[in-house]
Amino acid sequence: MPLFIGNEIYRRSSLGGKHPLAIPRVSTVMDLARSLGWLAPAKYRESHPASAERLQRFHRPDYVAAVRTAERTQTISAEDSLRYNLGRGGNPIYGTMFRRPATGVGASLMAAEHLLREGGIVYSPAGGTHHGRPAQASGFCYFNDPVLAILCLLDGGLGRIAYVDLDVHHGDGVADAFAADDRVLVISVHEAGRWPHSGGLDEEGRGNLFNLPVPPGMRDDEMFALIEGAIGPLVENFRPAALIMQCGADALADDPLAKQELSNNALWAAVRNLKSLSPRLLVLGGGGYNPWSVARCWTGIWAELNGLDKPDRLPPAAETLLRSLSWDRAAGRNPPEHWFTTLTDTPHHGPVRSAVRDLIRRVHERMT
Repeated sequence: MPLFIGNEIYRRSSLGGKHPLAIPRVSTVMDLARSLGWLAPAKYRESHPASAERLQRFHRPDYVAAVRTAERTQTISAEDSLRYNLGRGGNPIYGTMFRRPATGVGASLMAAEHLLREGGIVYSPAGGTHHGRPAQASGFCYFNDPVLAILCLLDGGLGRIAYVDLDVHHGDGVADAFAADDRVLVISVHEAGRWPHSGGLDEEGRGNLFNLPVPPGMRDDEMFALIEGAIGPLVENFRPAALIMQCGADALADDPLAKQELSNNALWAAVRNLKSLSPRLLVLGGGGYNPWSVARCWTGIWAELNGLDKPDRLPPAAETLLRSLSWDRAAGRNPPEHWFTTLTDTPHHGPVRSAVRDLIRRVHERMT
């Protein structure tokens, strides 16, 4: 039975102002899944914040202390702001800046421990903060829950972990953490040339690191080709004891921070096609800055993990929930009707461009 890990902190907590993460995400997924009858109490677990000691398995003690102190005082010195990248670079000082990310880490650690004991599938949409560095916040990520989950699985005795990152931004924090570790397969599909301006083909050749930088405008057929021709074969050949998928929704066509053209069908297909390749699966969230596209996509992922059929038309309670959302952007002032009435996007078909075919060919060359 797949488990869903969540927490009410995401309903009460926001990065504030016009920050891209000021929108509701995890709480909306929880509510939408419940409105569809998909989240029975037996499938839900409440996460708890990771302790400073557990965070220090990857993050430096002085950095962990700095985040906790900044939350308590709501201030930070100019020196520490620069040193730890806090209060700058999209990483604001806000009321739950320690508790919120620590709760996300706690969920991923809870998931990893469950997978060690029982195997199966765990879903934590609050996870996926893949940019966090040992002693710096980066890209809205204060702590790096995928790294800590992988370390927990390795510490628990698993010898081979595969990590597949579908976020539009390169999963640089995870890639750098395991670049030279042959026990961890790291695959990142991301938009070429986009922040954090890493994940190029010239960064491969270390450990089991595979970068798949795609040009802007990727449509569903190109993601399907990457899954079938590159990602699936890599994971299957690696035979991981556990698979972690980061399913950031910011490569969807309606996201404001990228230039890709995926429908949510593409991410659902990735989950559907990869979930059977390991006896242990942890699915995380990640980026995604349109409240409707994130909620619909991530709720659909929960359906995929449970083998549930998605309704053509959402029931009234689900539609009411989606109509209650607001978004302080032009697209949010006049949202299309299907954002309220259905989970499923219209598929975005298109040719598989030569740049994508070249990535698949490169993967096969490295595998042989």
